[in-house]
Amino acid sequence: MRVIILVSFVISIPLCAQPPAGYYDPAEGLTGEPLRIALRGIIENHSVLAYNSLWSAFGLTDRKPNNMVWDMYSDVPDGTAPYEYAFVEDQCGNYNSEGDCFNREHSFPQSWFNSAPPMDTDLFHLYPTDAWVNQNRGNSAFGEVGVPTWTSENGSKVGSCAYPGCSGTVFEPIDAYKGDLARSYFYMLTRYYGVTGSWSSPMMQNGDFKPWVQSMLLQWHEDDPVSQKEIDRNNRIFISLQFNRNPFIDRPEWAYSIWGPTASVADRNNTSARMWMDDGVLHIQRTNAIGQGTIAVYSAQGELVRSGLVNADRMTMELDVAPGLYITMLDLPEGRSTGRVLR
Repeated sequence: MRVIILVSFVISIPLCAQPPAGYYDPAEGLTGEPLRIALRGIIENHSVLAYNSLWSAFGLTDRKPNNMVWDMYSDVPDGTAPYEYAFVEDQCGNYNSEGDCFNREHSFPQSWFNSAPPMDTDLFHLYPTDAWVNQNRGNSAFGEVGVPTWTSENGSKVGSCAYPGCSGTVFEPIDAYKGDLARSYFYMLTRYYGVTGSWSSPMMQNGDFKPWVQSMLLQWHEDDPVSQKEIDRNNRIFISLQFNRNPFIDRPEWAYSIWGPTASVADRNNTSARMWMDDGVLHIQRTNAIGQGTIAVYSAQGELVRSGLVNADRMTMELDVAPGLYITMLDLPEGRSTGRVLR
Protein backbone atom coordinates (compact mmCIF):
# COMPACT_ATOMS: atom_id res chain seq x y z
CA MET A 1 0.00 0.00 0.00
CA ARG A 2 1.29 3.44 -0.91
CA VAL A 3 1.35 6.17 1.72
CA ILE A 4 0.36 9.58 0.39
CA ILE A 5 1.55 12.82 1.99
CA LEU A 6 -0.41 15.89 0.97
CA VAL A 7 0.71 19.49 0.87
CA SER A 8 -1.51 22.26 2.17
CA PHE A 9 -3.13 23.75 -0.90
CA VAL A 10 -6.42 23.29 -2.68
CA ILE A 11 -6.74 22.45 -6.35
CA SER A 12 -9.76 22.37 -8.60
CA ILE A 13 -10.77 18.80 -9.36
CA PRO A 14 -13.11 17.88 -12.19
CA LEU A 15 -15.66 15.45 -10.83
CA CYS A 16 -17.49 12.69 -12.62
CA ALA A 17 -20.96 11.79 -11.37
CA GLN A 18 -20.49 8.02 -11.53
CA PRO A 19 -17.74 5.44 -11.01
CA PRO A 20 -15.78 4.45 -14.11
CA ALA A 21 -17.41 2.01 -16.49
CA GLY A 22 -16.86 -1.55 -15.28
CA TYR A 23 -15.73 -0.55 -11.78
CA TYR A 24 -18.40 -2.67 -10.07
CA ASP A 25 -18.66 -5.43 -12.66
CA PRO A 26 -17.44 -8.20 -10.27
CA ALA A 27 -20.32 -7.36 -7.88
CA GLU A 28 -23.17 -7.15 -10.35
CA GLY A 29 -25.98 -9.65 -9.79
CA LEU A 30 -24.79 -10.73 -6.32
CA THR A 31 -26.48 -10.45 -2.93
CA GLY A 32 -25.65 -11.26 0.68
CA GLU A 33 -22.14 -12.28 1.66
CA PRO A 34 -20.98 -12.90 -1.94
CA LEU A 35 -21.83 -9.27 -2.72
CA ARG A 36 -19.92 -7.99 0.31
CA ILE A 37 -16.89 -10.12 -0.56
CA ALA A 38 -16.95 -8.91 -4.17
CA LEU A 39 -17.18 -5.27 -3.06
CA ARG A 40 -14.29 -5.74 -0.65
CA GLY A 41 -12.19 -7.01 -3.53
CA ILE A 42 -12.98 -3.89 -5.52
CA ILE A 43 -12.34 -1.27 -2.80
CA GLU A 44 -9.54 -2.81 -0.73
CA ASN A 45 -5.82 -2.04 -1.14
CA HIS A 46 -6.54 1.66 -1.36
CA SER A 47 -3.74 4.22 -1.15
CA VAL A 48 -3.19 4.99 2.52
CA LEU A 49 -2.80 8.54 3.81
CA ALA A 50 -0.27 9.61 6.41
CA TYR A 51 -2.06 10.73 9.59
CA ASN A 52 -0.83 14.33 9.42
CA SER A 53 -2.03 14.53 5.81
CA LEU A 54 -5.65 14.35 6.95
CA TRP A 55 -5.71 18.10 7.60
CA SER A 56 -4.91 18.80 3.95
CA ALA A 57 -7.19 16.02 2.73
CA PHE A 58 -10.15 17.65 4.49
CA GLY A 59 -9.52 20.75 2.39
CA LEU A 60 -10.43 18.64 -0.64
CA THR A 61 -13.19 16.48 0.82
CA ASP A 62 -15.05 18.62 3.36
CA ARG A 63 -15.14 22.17 2.04
CA LYS A 64 -18.44 24.06 2.02
CA PRO A 65 -19.43 26.20 -0.98
CA ASN A 66 -18.32 29.22 1.08
CA ASN A 67 -14.86 27.59 1.53
CA MET A 68 -15.37 26.93 5.25
CA VAL A 69 -15.05 23.53 6.94
CA TRP A 70 -18.06 21.24 6.45
CA ASP A 71 -18.53 20.05 10.04
CA MET A 72 -21.52 17.72 10.38
CA TYR A 73 -21.52 18.22 14.17
CA SER A 74 -22.07 21.99 13.87
CA ASP A 75 -23.62 22.56 10.43
CA VAL A 76 -27.27 23.57 10.15
CA PRO A 77 -28.52 22.71 6.64
CA ASP A 78 -30.84 25.38 5.25
CA GLY A 79 -30.08 27.51 8.30
CA THR A 80 -27.34 29.47 9.99
CA ALA A 81 -24.57 27.49 11.69
CA PRO A 82 -23.71 28.67 15.22
CA TYR A 83 -20.05 28.93 14.16
CA GLU A 84 -17.84 28.00 11.22
CA TYR A 85 -14.18 27.09 10.87
CA ALA A 86 -11.53 28.14 8.39
CA PHE A 87 -9.08 25.55 7.15
CA VAL A 88 -5.57 25.59 8.62
CA GLU A 89 -5.98 28.48 11.04
CA ASP A 90 -8.84 26.90 13.04
CA GLN A 91 -7.51 23.36 13.36
CA CYS A 92 -6.81 22.22 16.95
CA GLY A 93 -4.75 22.93 19.19
CA ASN A 94 -6.08 23.47 22.59
CA TYR A 95 -9.77 23.91 23.21
CA ASN A 96 -12.05 24.56 26.18
CA SER A 97 -15.55 24.84 24.73
CA GLU A 98 -17.65 24.34 21.63
CA GLY A 99 -16.67 26.60 18.76
CA ASP A 100 -12.95 26.74 19.64
CA CYS A 101 -11.44 24.61 16.83
CA PHE A 102 -11.94 21.51 14.69
CA ASN A 103 -10.12 18.20 14.80
CA ARG A 104 -10.13 14.76 13.16
CA GLU A 105 -13.19 12.72 14.10
CA HIS A 106 -13.14 8.97 13.59
CA SER A 107 -16.86 8.38 13.21
CA PHE A 108 -15.94 4.72 13.77
CA PRO A 109 -13.82 5.25 16.91
CA GLN A 110 -10.16 4.21 16.76
CA SER A 111 -10.41 2.27 20.01
CA TRP A 112 -12.81 -0.15 18.30
CA PHE A 113 -10.04 -1.32 15.95
CA ASN A 114 -7.01 -0.66 18.22
CA SER A 115 -6.00 2.44 16.20
CA ALA A 116 -4.55 0.13 13.56
CA PRO A 117 -3.77 1.09 9.96
CA PRO A 118 -5.15 1.48 7.40
CA MET A 119 -8.45 2.06 9.25
CA ASP A 120 -7.01 4.95 11.26
CA THR A 121 -6.68 7.21 8.20
CA ASP A 122 -9.47 5.90 5.96
CA LEU A 123 -11.33 9.01 4.85
CA PHE A 124 -14.60 7.21 4.33
CA HIS A 125 -15.20 7.32 8.09
CA LEU A 126 -13.04 10.34 9.01
CA TYR A 127 -14.48 13.85 9.12
CA PRO A 128 -13.48 17.29 10.42
CA THR A 129 -15.65 18.14 13.43
CA ASP A 130 -15.77 20.52 16.36
CA ALA A 131 -13.34 19.21 18.97
CA TRP A 132 -15.66 19.81 21.93
CA VAL A 133 -18.55 17.93 20.35
CA ASN A 134 -16.13 15.18 19.36
CA GLN A 135 -14.93 14.97 22.95
CA ASN A 136 -18.47 14.81 24.31
CA ARG A 137 -19.22 11.98 21.94
CA GLY A 138 -16.03 10.14 22.97
CA ASN A 139 -16.16 6.48 21.95
CA SER A 140 -19.93 6.21 22.33
CA ALA A 141 -21.97 4.30 19.79
CA PHE A 142 -24.30 6.13 17.45
CA GLY A 143 -27.91 5.77 18.50
CA GLU A 144 -31.15 7.61 19.11
CA VAL A 145 -31.38 9.54 22.37
CA GLY A 146 -34.48 9.74 24.54
CA VAL A 147 -33.71 12.46 27.08
CA PRO A 148 -30.37 14.12 26.29
CA THR A 149 -27.80 14.84 28.97
CA TRP A 150 -25.94 17.18 26.61
CA THR A 151 -26.88 18.86 23.32
CA SER A 152 -24.56 20.61 20.88
CA GLU A 153 -25.38 23.96 19.33
CA ASN A 154 -26.63 22.33 16.12
CA GLY A 155 -28.77 19.77 17.97
CA SER A 156 -26.52 16.70 18.14
CA LYS A 157 -27.23 14.82 21.38
CA VAL A 158 -25.62 12.65 24.03
CA GLY A 159 -27.78 10.54 26.33
CA SER A 160 -29.29 7.15 27.07
CA CYS A 161 -30.28 5.16 24.01
CA ALA A 162 -34.01 4.94 23.30
CA TYR A 163 -33.82 2.78 20.17
CA PRO A 164 -35.34 -0.71 20.64
CA GLY A 165 -32.68 -3.22 21.65
CA CYS A 166 -30.11 -0.54 22.44
CA SER A 167 -28.85 0.50 25.89
CA GLY A 168 -26.22 2.73 27.42
CA THR A 169 -24.96 6.17 26.43
CA VAL A 170 -25.03 7.02 22.73
CA PHE A 171 -24.42 9.96 20.42
CA GLU A 172 -27.15 11.05 18.00
CA PRO A 173 -26.22 13.33 15.07
CA ILE A 174 -28.84 15.55 13.47
CA ASP A 175 -31.19 13.91 10.97
CA ALA A 176 -29.55 15.60 7.96
CA TYR A 177 -26.33 13.60 8.41
CA LYS A 178 -27.54 10.26 9.77
CA GLY A 179 -27.48 8.71 6.32
CA ASP A 180 -23.92 9.93 5.69
CA LEU A 181 -22.74 8.20 8.85
CA ALA A 182 -24.74 5.02 8.20
CA ARG A 183 -23.07 4.71 4.79
CA SER A 184 -19.68 5.25 6.44
CA TYR A 185 -20.42 2.25 8.66
CA PHE A 186 -21.61 0.11 5.73
CA TYR A 187 -18.31 0.93 4.05
CA MET A 188 -16.23 -0.01 7.09
CA LEU A 189 -17.83 -3.45 7.50
CA THR A 190 -17.37 -4.10 3.79
CA ARG A 191 -13.87 -2.70 3.15
CA TYR A 192 -12.54 -4.56 6.22
CA TYR A 193 -14.68 -7.67 5.93
CA GLY A 194 -12.69 -10.62 7.29
CA VAL A 195 -10.84 -8.39 9.79
CA THR A 196 -13.76 -7.05 11.80
CA GLY A 197 -14.11 -10.19 13.91
CA SER A 198 -11.28 -8.95 16.13
CA TRP A 199 -12.82 -5.48 16.62
CA SER A 200 -14.52 -4.56 19.88
CA SER A 201 -17.49 -2.21 19.48
CA PRO A 202 -20.81 -1.70 21.31
CA MET A 203 -22.40 -1.69 17.85
CA MET A 204 -20.98 -5.02 16.69
CA GLN A 205 -21.17 -8.72 17.51
CA ASN A 206 -19.10 -11.46 15.88
CA GLY A 207 -17.68 -9.00 13.38
CA ASP A 208 -21.03 -7.71 12.11
CA PHE A 209 -23.69 -5.25 13.21
CA LYS A 210 -25.84 -6.09 16.19
CA PRO A 211 -29.49 -6.54 15.14
CA TRP A 212 -30.61 -3.17 16.54
CA VAL A 213 -27.70 -1.42 14.80
CA GLN A 214 -28.47 -3.07 11.50
CA SER A 215 -32.12 -1.99 11.76
CA MET A 216 -31.29 1.58 12.84
CA LEU A 217 -28.60 2.21 10.23
CA LEU A 218 -30.81 0.92 7.42
CA GLN A 219 -33.53 3.31 8.63
CA TRP A 220 -31.05 6.21 8.71
CA HIS A 221 -29.89 5.20 5.22
CA GLU A 222 -33.48 5.31 3.96
CA ASP A 223 -34.57 8.50 5.75
CA ASP A 224 -31.49 10.53 4.74
CA PRO A 225 -30.71 9.58 1.13
CA VAL A 226 -27.38 10.18 -0.61
CA SER A 227 -26.71 13.91 -0.99
CA GLN A 228 -24.64 15.87 -3.48
CA LYS A 229 -22.18 16.49 -0.64
CA GLU A 230 -21.56 12.73 -0.38
CA ILE A 231 -21.31 12.26 -4.15
CA ASP A 232 -18.70 15.02 -4.42
CA ARG A 233 -16.76 13.69 -1.44
CA ASN A 234 -16.81 10.15 -2.82
CA ASN A 235 -15.46 11.36 -6.16
CA ARG A 236 -12.70 13.47 -4.62
CA ILE A 237 -11.47 10.61 -2.44
CA PHE A 238 -11.47 8.35 -5.49
CA ILE A 239 -9.84 10.72 -7.95
CA SER A 240 -7.16 12.36 -5.81
CA LEU A 241 -6.65 10.60 -2.47
CA GLN A 242 -7.38 6.92 -1.82
CA PHE A 243 -8.42 5.80 -5.32
CA ASN A 244 -11.30 3.73 -3.98
CA ARG A 245 -15.00 4.47 -3.51
CA ASN A 246 -17.85 3.97 -1.06
CA PRO A 247 -20.16 1.62 -2.97
CA PHE A 248 -23.14 2.49 -0.76
CA ILE A 249 -23.04 6.07 -2.04
CA ASP A 250 -22.84 4.89 -5.66
CA ARG A 251 -25.37 2.09 -5.23
CA PRO A 252 -27.53 2.69 -2.13
CA GLU A 253 -29.62 -0.42 -2.78
CA TRP A 254 -26.63 -2.63 -1.97
CA ALA A 255 -27.02 -1.88 1.74
CA TYR A 256 -30.35 -3.73 1.64
CA SER A 257 -28.85 -6.49 -0.51
CA ILE A 258 -26.30 -7.21 2.23
CA TRP A 259 -28.01 -6.26 5.53
CA GLY A 260 -31.68 -6.19 4.69
CA PRO A 261 -33.59 -8.88 6.63
CA THR A 262 -34.79 -10.62 3.49
CA ALA A 263 -31.50 -10.31 1.55
CA SER A 264 -30.24 -13.63 0.22
CA VAL A 265 -30.97 -15.57 3.38
CA ALA A 266 -29.38 -18.72 2.05
CA ASP A 267 -26.07 -16.89 1.56
CA ARG A 268 -25.97 -15.93 5.24
CA ASN A 269 -27.08 -19.23 6.71
CA ASN A 270 -24.85 -21.49 8.81
CA THR A 271 -25.29 -24.63 10.86
CA SER A 272 -25.24 -23.09 14.34
CA ALA A 273 -29.02 -23.46 14.80
CA ARG A 274 -32.19 -24.88 13.29
CA MET A 275 -35.55 -23.07 13.40
CA TRP A 276 -39.08 -24.09 12.41
CA MET A 277 -42.69 -23.08 13.05
CA ASP A 278 -45.39 -25.35 14.45
CA ASP A 279 -48.90 -24.03 15.12
CA GLY A 280 -47.82 -20.46 15.90
CA VAL A 281 -44.76 -21.48 17.92
CA LEU A 282 -41.20 -20.89 16.72
CA HIS A 283 -38.81 -23.69 17.72
CA ILE A 284 -35.09 -23.00 18.06
CA GLN A 285 -32.55 -25.79 18.35
CA ARG A 286 -28.89 -24.85 18.72
CA THR A 287 -25.82 -27.00 18.19
CA ASN A 288 -22.63 -26.42 20.16
CA ALA A 289 -24.24 -23.63 22.18
CA ILE A 290 -21.63 -21.62 24.08
CA GLY A 291 -23.57 -18.67 25.50
CA GLN A 292 -26.45 -16.26 25.23
CA GLY A 293 -27.58 -14.84 21.90
CA THR A 294 -30.39 -12.84 20.40
CA ILE A 295 -33.12 -13.56 17.86
CA ALA A 296 -35.00 -11.20 15.57
CA VAL A 297 -37.99 -12.21 13.45
CA TYR A 298 -38.93 -10.11 10.41
CA SER A 299 -41.88 -10.15 8.05
CA ALA A 300 -41.20 -10.72 4.36
CA GLN A 301 -41.48 -6.94 3.96
CA GLY A 302 -38.61 -6.39 6.41
CA GLU A 303 -40.66 -5.29 9.45
CA LEU A 304 -39.36 -6.47 12.83
CA VAL A 305 -42.20 -8.43 14.48
CA ARG A 306 -40.47 -10.08 17.46
CA SER A 307 -37.08 -10.12 19.18
CA GLY A 308 -35.65 -11.65 22.31
CA LEU A 309 -32.84 -13.51 24.02
CA VAL A 310 -31.75 -17.07 23.32
CA ASN A 311 -30.24 -18.80 26.33
CA ALA A 312 -30.74 -22.55 25.96
CA ASP A 313 -29.94 -25.35 23.53
CA ARG A 314 -33.66 -25.72 22.86
CA MET A 315 -36.37 -23.11 23.31
CA THR A 316 -39.67 -21.95 21.89
CA MET A 317 -41.18 -18.53 21.17
CA GLU A 318 -44.84 -17.86 20.50
CA LEU A 319 -45.45 -15.77 17.39
CA ASP A 320 -48.85 -14.12 17.28
CA VAL A 321 -48.56 -13.11 13.64
CA ALA A 322 -50.57 -13.49 10.45
CA PRO A 323 -49.92 -16.50 8.23
CA GLY A 324 -47.06 -15.98 5.81
CA LEU A 325 -43.30 -16.11 5.31
CA TYR A 326 -41.01 -14.82 8.09
CA ILE A 327 -37.26 -14.33 8.29
CA THR A 328 -35.42 -15.40 11.45
CA MET A 329 -32.01 -14.03 12.33
CA LEU A 330 -30.02 -15.49 15.23
CA ASP A 331 -26.88 -13.76 16.46
CA LEU A 332 -24.98 -16.21 18.67
CA PRO A 333 -21.45 -16.51 20.04
CA GLU A 334 -21.01 -19.48 17.71
CA GLY A 335 -22.10 -17.47 14.66
CA ARG A 336 -25.02 -15.91 12.82
CA SER A 337 -27.84 -18.13 11.59
CA THR A 338 -30.67 -17.00 9.35
CA GLY A 339 -33.60 -18.82 7.83
CA ARG A 340 -37.13 -18.73 6.48
CA VAL A 341 -40.12 -20.06 8.37
CA LEU A 342 -43.79 -20.31 7.42
CA ARG A 343 -46.61 -19.45 9.86
